Amino acid sequence: MREILEVIEPGAFTTIQDLGRIGFRKLGIPLSGGLDSFSLKVANWLVGNHENCACIETTFLGPRLEVHSESLIALTGADVPVLLNGREQDVWSSFLVRPGDTLIFKPVTRGLRSYIAVAGGVDCPLAMDSRSTYLAGRIGGMNGKALQAGDTICAKHSGLLSHPRSVHQEFIPKIGSSVSVRGILGPQEDHFDKKGVRTFFDSYFQVTVNSNRMGYRLEGPSIDFRDGMASGILSEPCLPGNVQIPPDGQPIILLNEQTVGGYAKIATIINCDLDRIAQVKPGDKIKFERTSLETAHHLFRLRKRRLEEIKRTLLD
Repeated sequence: MREILEVIEPGAFTTIQDLGRIGFRKLGIPLSGGLDSFSLKVANWLVGNHENCACIETTFLGPRLEVHSESLIALTGADVPVLLNGREQDVWSSFLVRPGDTLIFKPVTRGLRSYIAVAGGVDCPLAMDSRSTYLAGRIGGMNGKALQAGDTICAKHSGLLSHPRSVHQEFIPKIGSSVSVRGILGPQEDHFDKKGVRTFFDSYFQVTVNSNRMGYRLEGPSIDFRDGMASGILSEPCLPGNVQIPPDGQPIILLNEQTVGGYAKIATIINCDLDRIAQVKPGDKIKFERTSLETAHHLFRLRKRRLEEIKRTLLD
């Protein structure tokens, strides 16, 4: 284990995340993990890590870090001006850092979340088979907390790559202030009338400031329920991408730190579009596009092949 970085300023909301905590939702422990799993995986590959190594997830404004040991660092996700000793570095690339260097991650210009990977992977104690931070449960990461000034970031080992790499431009996701995400109707579509379903898929909804890693609250046209049907249901397990409709008719997109829900779910966002949700910020707009399960499976396979191609270009 090597001490690589010291946190001088933590940024707006900066945590340690890997791909999540699998198999503990029955105990009330959510998945957690990087909300943009695509960016987290690619950041790891850029420095020669396994895709599930822990990274630093930043939100809007990243940290100011001081380098203590030579290493390879990568940054993916949102468009963020990152300065190494005052010189701007490319996003979706890795670069060498040396003792005494200073890294400054400025506010995002597009998107919301970025992923900082360190060669060898961020080292912190495993909690239920994951290093991901779950703040509400105070587990994982740095003692279950967001990064704070004075924290040190250590790497598990020296890493595999000896020189920087960059992702081909064609593989870098496009980020805008308006995003379309595909969803499958249900599982409680019977709670909504035709007008409500049509409004849901035909309208734009704005992301509100009441949004976090548990879920995004949206604002837009009210979604109508079927006569005699209420928004409340018996609480049941939920998944990232479920879209709940509470009594006020305003959608809530559930994300990685929710385990159960008691509102009717009008739709579920397909897996390969969840990374897009991770990059929208308050004030951005979301439009839902109806799709089928068959199409969702097809798109999942396409995304898997795309990731395999990126991995091959970076690690071969």
